[in-house]
Amino acid sequence: MADPDVRASDDDRERTAEQLRGAAAQGRISVDELEERLQAAYGARTQGELVPIVADLPAAVERPAGRLPVRRGEGGSRWLISVLGGHERQGHWRLAPRLTVVNVMGGSDLDLHEAELADDEVVITVVSVMGGADIRVPEGLNVEVSQFAFMGGNGVELGPSHPDPGGPVVRIRMVSIMGGSDVRRGRRLTRAERRQERLERRARRHG
Repeated sequence: MADPDVRASDDDRERTAEQLRGAAAQGRISVDELEERLQAAYGARTQGELVPIVADLPAAVERPAGRLPVRRGEGGSRWLISVLGGHERQGHWRLAPRLTVVNVMGGSDLDLHEAELADDEVVITVVSVMGGADIRVPEGLNVEVSQFAFMGGNGVELGPSHPDPGGPVVRIRMVSIMGGSDVRRGRRLTRAERRQERLERRARRHG
């Protein structure tokens, strides 16, 4: 049980906000009441102040395992630019609702497995000129891809585009000129894992 005198964390406030949004989606509270309660939730200083805000509502449904966390608000990466070079984003990082990635004779490696989203719908626009991006997404993430390539090509290996009904959506828009970008599910193998994979394939061929 939460200690009413303990200071509320950002996660505590966001869990309360998610519970309120779920109740509004079910018609349990009105839009005006949702706004009023959200203001109270984000302004709460202690865990005890959060309790009465949702005391008359059913408990929030737990976020399914593997679903990327959504923490609505400001902040997050909006621009990633590589010119005659490259950059890599992996581990914990936050995506703004609109992220633009520009590669000019350079490249970007983006891993979303431990990313945090600033909204339920995030749009990533990737523009590559004589360059490209390698984007890795988790198995359960809803991903929609649109693409255009001129004197280049893009690769998309996703399987089902919406494996998590009701979950957040990442829309990836790729424009490649004399270059190309790839979107795949699953983490990139490490050098040691790639070496082990080659050894296992060789053993199967000669087994």
